[in-house]
Amino acid sequence: MVAGQDIVIQPVTTKAQTKQFVEIAYQLNAGDPHWVPPLRSEFTKLITPGKNPFFEHARVQFFLALRQGQVVGRISAHIDELALEQPAEQGMGPGTGNWGLMEASDEAVMHALIGAAEAWLKDQGMTRVLAPISMSVWEEPGLLTLGHDHSPMIMMGHHNAAYQGWIEALGYTVAKRIVSYDLPVTDGFPKLINRIVASGERNKLLKIRKVDKKHFDRDAAIIMGILNDAWSGNWGFVPMTDHEIAHAGESLKPVVHEALIRIAELDGEPVAFMMTLPNMNEVIRGLKGSLWPFGWAKLLWWLKFPKAQSMRVPLMGVKKELHNSRLASQMAFMMIEYIRRDAVADFGTCYAEIGWILDDNQGMVAIADAIGAEINREYLIYDRAIAAAAR
Repeated sequence: MVAGQDIVIQPVTTKAQTKQFVEIAYQLNAGDPHWVPPLRSEFTKLITPGKNPFFEHARVQFFLALRQGQVVGRISAHIDELALEQPAEQGMGPGTGNWGLMEASDEAVMHALIGAAEAWLKDQGMTRVLAPISMSVWEEPGLLTLGHDHSPMIMMGHHNAAYQGWIEALGYTVAKRIVSYDLPVTDGFPKLINRIVASGERNKLLKIRKVDKKHFDRDAAIIMGILNDAWSGNWGFVPMTDHEIAHAGESLKPVVHEALIRIAELDGEPVAFMMTLPNMNEVIRGLKGSLWPFGWAKLLWWLKFPKAQSMRVPLMGVKKELHNSRLASQMAFMMIEYIRRDAVADFGTCYAEIGWILDDNQGMVAIADAIGAEINREYLIYDRAIAAAAR
């Protein structure tokens, strides 16, 4: 497919092209001091059927852009069958396809790649694009538009600041804004929060417990069950399958520490959770995407004896039946405080990042404001209508 200005778009069909799809990100971002090179082995798993359960309910096509025979960009086009089943008013829904994993050397390359992704989505019967999403909405949704001046935390995206203008030049409009919050944790929280925590501790029906790594599969299933219930009414929600839940648990197990993940039980029933992860990007940023020759030893040592100046709270949830209740906020403050204490004492943590959070999630925004957190990153998810190909 020739896209103009000597740009050729090729679908990825071979192992050699898959390797090029991986490598182009390292080439294009080499000059960005804040980009953290992901481990090649982990990224390759993400885009490989059989390694990522997303492929079990999705149609996916990867594309490369070439100029004068050299790879200058990449993009994924994908359709999540589970997303098509969601109510349209929640962001996804019938006719909605996505593109993501976008990297481009310049605006012309990006436009050619997006054009190829849109053409593929049209041919698959889609009428709307929601992007960038890389690839599941549970992985890396949105384009970074605020926070380019500092490195991302674990499992967060980082993008060339020029991408925003290039995307918007094609007529894409903002569908949703999601943010993360920076939170200093060394000195504790305001007295009001401490009183709320103390009040919760007097409630004999309420218990905040650590996860138990001896029963990791059980607790992972509990957490993901709460998550699917708690987030089911959120914009962009797509349920996680049993295989995805098991895969996520297995993938995160090396960075799971019992003190950093809490489950709240009300009268013996799990009703809420908070997950915190040490920022592994602190150790992998210097590995240049590879564990060889000595990176594996450094990473294994860190996993066994982690010290993390920073932590990320990627997920928190309260069962829907308790939404908008005072108890929901109280449990959130209790879990945040308990994890804060252990993170500071055991890991030497100085600050945490909470997110992603939908900017219109009033409950989470209120909690972030109450503990003194401030927005440090913004990601935008864009929307554009496309005409489906005639069938």
